[in-house]
Amino acid sequence: MSGAQRLTLEERLRSILFAVLFFGGSVVMGLLTPITRNCGPAVNRWMCEHWSAWQHWCTVHVLGIRVVVEGTVPSGPVLIAVKHESMFEAVDLPTLVDYPAIFAKVELMKVPGWGKSGMRYGLVPVERDQGAKALRKMIAAARKFAAIPRPLVIFPEGTRVRHGNRPELQSGFAGIYKLIGLPVVPIAVNSGPLFRGFWKRKGVITYRVGEEIPAGLPREEIEARVHGAINVLND
Repeated sequence: MSGAQRLTLEERLRSILFAVLFFGGSVVMGLLTPITRNCGPAVNRWMCEHWSAWQHWCTVHVLGIRVVVEGTVPSGPVLIAVKHESMFEAVDLPTLVDYPAIFAKVELMKVPGWGKSGMRYGLVPVERDQGAKALRKMIAAARKFAAIPRPLVIFPEGTRVRHGNRPELQSGFAGIYKLIGLPVVPIAVNSGPLFRGFWKRKGVITYRVGEEIPAGLPREEIEARVHGAINVLND
């Protein structure tokens, strides 16, 4: 029997209502972004953070999912490495972290409406396999945000993975860690079983904030420590 077949009627109805409210609200906000992003950084930030807060509100109050944060989410100049299991944590980052600059696939900057607003908010474009020039541009942007200072957020496994999977970290993570020279705070999250796909389930999504890992460690050590810490909820 598939996961969808085991859903309760309540969960199905909640999932449909979530889709109508969240994506409907996203369309309305997206249509406003050409105006808000040109009204100054404060207004653009307000819109992006309220879009994130709208998803969080719908998750809690429509889907009936409780969101728990174990530990203290850092702020300031730090590299935060987050497990990525579903859309939830990607959109939730501005709610979880105070004004983060986020490493994101360059394709996201091309999304109508939200792409340009995201760039102005603080998305750092990641262009995979584009060579040293693209890497230098990405590092320069990251350093600019860290100097403000703003926390930097990265998904070190590179893309969404199913709960329970533990892929190796992307090779670029260690390079970014070395070139930026910031400590790393790993965060595990277990959103996949509840939030992945159209049909959502009731339950608890947990963020578990790991201990800060200092800058300047050898590649093998930083990768091993981050990999272990972001997967502690993969039981």
